[in-house]
Amino acid sequence: MPEERILIVDDDREIVRLLRSYLERERYAVSVAYDGESALHALRRELPPLMLLDLMLPDRDGWEVTRTVRGDERLANTLIIMLTARVEDTDKIIGLELGADDYITKPFNPREVVARVRALLRRSQRRTARATTLVVGALQMDVERRNVQVRDTAVELTPTEFSLLQTLMESPGYVFTRTELMDRVLGYDYSGVDRMLDSHIKNLRRKIEADPRKPQLVRTVYGIGYRLAGEQE
Repeated sequence: MPEERILIVDDDREIVRLLRSYLERERYAVSVAYDGESALHALRRELPPLMLLDLMLPDRDGWEVTRTVRGDERLANTLIIMLTARVEDTDKIIGLELGADDYITKPFNPREVVARVRALLRRSQRRTARATTLVVGALQMDVERRNVQVRDTAVELTPTEFSLLQTLMESPGYVFTRTELMDRVLGYDYSGVDRMLDSHIKNLRRKIEADPRKPQLVRTVYGIGYRLAGEQE
């Protein structure tokens, strides 16, 4: 059975060779690019569902590539896992704010990378089997067309933000623990030191809340997790 195609973008050929070997062992089709411009050409030519993207590239850096992908209607739904040797939290936050779906620091275990790839792709496939239209208060979502409106105004969400909002909208009022959301949205277990979920929530609020500093739609339940405000709130 043919598998999804993965695009690896890294100027370190040894890392490319290692990742390609592990991914092909799991029967993924793999394309490679060694700089940002070649990556964009490959994306437009092949439309792979997921890209492993190094942050530091010789021409366009990973941030610029991510920004370009999210601004291109044909490419906007591409899942992006960012790879970097930089461990500062600010770098991770910037990457997520620009639209990366996941973030892995080097050096990494290639088995973990494969697991993250599998989890994100599985999440994307699972989403298609759920309800196609959701309406909760001022929020409207067309799952098949991947359209979201807030107070009749269209908003653009990354794939992870879309999946996060869809999960919350399917159970308005329900309090999701961080563990539940990480498992349903990103496909792997939550780690208390990993603030990735909180970064995605922050970015989602910035796009759908009238005042992100005083969120009325996506509510924090301190010590537990998050919930979407119900119809009567």
